[in-house]
Amino acid sequence: MRGEENIHPTAVIEDGVELGNGCIIGPYAYLQRGAILGENCLVHSHAVIKTHAQLGNSVEVGHFAVIGGNPQHLSFNATINSSVFIGSNTRLGEGVSIHRSLEKDGVTSIGRECFLMGYTHVAHDCKLGDRVIMANGSLLGGHVEVGDDVFIGGGAAIHQFVRIGPGAMIGGLAAISLEVAPQLLVSGRNEVAGLNLVGLRRRNSTPEEIKELKLAFHMIMKDGNLIDHAKKFLAKHENEFSELTLGFARFFIKSNCGYARPHKRKAR
Repeated sequence: MRGEENIHPTAVIEDGVELGNGCIIGPYAYLQRGAILGENCLVHSHAVIKTHAQLGNSVEVGHFAVIGGNPQHLSFNATINSSVFIGSNTRLGEGVSIHRSLEKDGVTSIGRECFLMGYTHVAHDCKLGDRVIMANGSLLGGHVEVGDDVFIGGGAAIHQFVRIGPGAMIGGLAAISLEVAPQLLVSGRNEVAGLNLVGLRRRNSTPEEIKELKLAFHMIMKDGNLIDHAKKFLAKHENEFSELTLGFARFFIKSNCGYARPHKRKAR
């Protein structure tokens, strides 16, 4: 049950907040009417949980974080109903900001077991998968989609509407304005350095899966039209390769803004 001893006397919790069992609310935290927190959440001092935010179980919100604020968009209608959802066991560092959706009944969503380090920003309508890590100061523009197990390095900036495929690693201070296919290692300005082999091994990918993925990488990510290359690869191998490899190839069938490509000297 809700225990008042777990809520600091200086915290402001408006009527209408739903607070799960075992939550701890620190000094000067502010929870607006309509905010929903699951069980065992930890809200540090001076954090702000806005009306439009919903947190799963065991979510940690760092000092001065603001969850559920209005989008930074000139045409946004602040009277619409939209929200932010944070998956269970996710940790948000100090100063993190996550904005609610721009669209009526839309959702900006963060998956389970994610870690958004200090002063990261997630703009309106972003969709993050599970186990995503954003290092300090990294920034996502609006409508960015980030797959499971992605790592985004400190200070990296991702342009709006870009997709980052599962298992990709984005280097620190990178400037990403093009789609990043799954399992890739990308740095600088949209420069693919190769496959994220360390990440693949840490996620227990088999040697056979990595061998297949290397073949797909070299067959698809070469000069010419990557979509055509991917379609030819799928036509030849769709019934024989693992889902890891097929997921890499299928990513190229849909693009909003083109794809990050390898630098010829660095591709491996």
